[in-house]
Amino acid sequence: MLPIISEEIATQAFNKIFKDMPSWRKEMIHYIKEENPEINTAIIEAANKTDLDPKAVALGAYMTYTLIEMATKENDALMNFVE
Repeated sequence: MLPIISEEIATQAFNKIFKDMPSWRKEMIHYIKEENPEINTAIIEAANKTDLDPKAVALGAYMTYTLIEMATKENDALMNFVE
């Protein structure tokens, strides 16, 4: 089951992403290549097999990956919270 992406998480991610989108996208290429090479390959293949702008397709995929990753970390932190 995918985690819920809160408005707070979305705002944090978008603030970082759109501060310098080209640099962020390049960072994500390297990050996902190391973190999850199969996902990286799928993103590149999808981006190249569309009539849409490949950089825009990849950006959307990297944004989605980031949002899910951030929400997962937040959910894990809440589940492991001990008073």
